[in-house]
Amino acid sequence: MEERARRGRQASVDGFAHEHIAVGILMKKYQNVSLVDLPLSPYDIIIVNKDKDGNEDTIRAQVKTAKKSINFKGGSRGGVDRIYKSGVKEYKQSTKTSDVIIGVGIKNGQTYDLYFIPTLLVEELGTSSLSIKKASPFKNNYDILEKCKNREFVIEEARKYGLL
Repeated sequence: MEERARRGRQASVDGFAHEHIAVGILMKKYQNVSLVDLPLSPYDIIIVNKDKDGNEDTIRAQVKTAKKSINFKGGSRGGVDRIYKSGVKEYKQSTKTSDVIIGVGIKNGQTYDLYFIPTLLVEELGTSSLSIKKASPFKNNYDILEKCKNREFVIEEARKYGLL
């Protein structure tokens, strides 16, 4: 197998594995978490979170592999099956497509970190990605995940960390 095809296959495997890893980590905390089995869906995971009053909030999450940065684009394929025949075009994640982007980063080859980037913030940033270094305040920050639809909170946090 040529090197490019091997790297593409590994990227595809990593993407699927990271979706499952994120679901497993989130399931331990929130219990009601599921992969979405809809191939053309712009999100990969549904999280049902209950607030202190028992009200349910459904969070749509898109999972991305996070190496040096977290990419905010969707609709194109990496990996082995790079030819997209469905007519779906590349798009940038937004509040219309999902509520949060979860970057899955591997630490020391053994443990995983989850970077929660609200799509409210993606719309404000106006960029196609965010470096891991800049995303570090959102690493394993479950408060950000749980409040990812609260514009005032998200903007305040982004300003606090110098992102806006």
